[in-house]
Amino acid sequence: MPLRHAVPLLLLVATACNTPRLAAHRDGEVVHVTIAGEPFASVHTAAEPRPFVSPVLAAGGVPMTRGFPIAPRPGEGTDHPHHVSLWFAHGAVDGADFWHGTARRERLVRDGEPLVVTAAHRVEVRCQYRWLVDDDTELCHEERVLTFADDPASGARTIDVEVTVRPVGGRRVFGDTKEGTFAVRVHDALRGEGAGATGRLLDSEGREAGAVWGKRARWIDASGVIEGKPVGLALFDHPDNHAHPTWWHARTYGLLAANPFGVHDFEKKPPGTGDLVVPVGGALRLRYRVLVHGSAFDRERLDAAWAAWATPAARR
Repeated sequence: MPLRHAVPLLLLVATACNTPRLAAHRDGEVVHVTIAGEPFASVHTAAEPRPFVSPVLAAGGVPMTRGFPIAPRPGEGTDHPHHVSLWFAHGAVDGADFWHGTARRERLVRDGEPLVVTAAHRVEVRCQYRWLVDDDTELCHEERVLTFADDPASGARTIDVEVTVRPVGGRRVFGDTKEGTFAVRVHDALRGEGAGATGRLLDSEGREAGAVWGKRARWIDASGVIEGKPVGLALFDHPDNHAHPTWWHARTYGLLAANPFGVHDFEKKPPGTGDLVVPVGGALRLRYRVLVHGSAFDRERLDAAWAAWATPAARR
């Protein structure tokens, strides 16, 4: 059954456990995910011009993403207001800029109701979106699955993100620009610069700080101290993704973004080198993992966590 025809809200609870460790409840257009009764993340399924996840919390309620512009915190940075916690968009789709979303009224509009599936060890939030420009011209149709889980042994929490974007009305070009694509704006304390910054930015190849920008890597990680607790947030790129290992539009001011298209900006190659043409009937499929972790996750352990997720046995 296509998602657009699914029932508004479906909860499937594992029979082996009366109260699943992971749970979800819907408040209007927002789906709140909890772990053992503690808040983990909130999915703003119908937010425009693009949906997002905010907040994202570590164990103990430690905020891992910036609150601005949704729920600003005192003293927090207010740059780049289009950086809304955790989101997916791209700055050049047949000339339309869904990253900033201003020139052609670029927006992602939810198509139908969300489908929420809750089991003992995970929560899935499934939505469909119409990528619209100008006066409701649809360029693409997207299926998105967010899967929330945790590892009680290590205290780590994960968000798996799967997107499938299909052209509507003609082929689509995902253009060569640094402005994209799957992104997280981390808490100010995880930055490598600025007031209150305690962060260390590291990629899978051992590069640090500003040296990670525009480089290809399997994962990237921002770690530091928030509210007195050592924590970190890593993004993993899947081996099945286009142009894996991805380039990273990652900045020491707090942006982490996997971008498989921005070759011109990142490597100074001719404009359009990184363009990807998706034909009618084709699809762009991308998978990522967000890992929220504690201080025990050094480079070796992050490598092991990426490998465990990326192995064929872990693929659907």
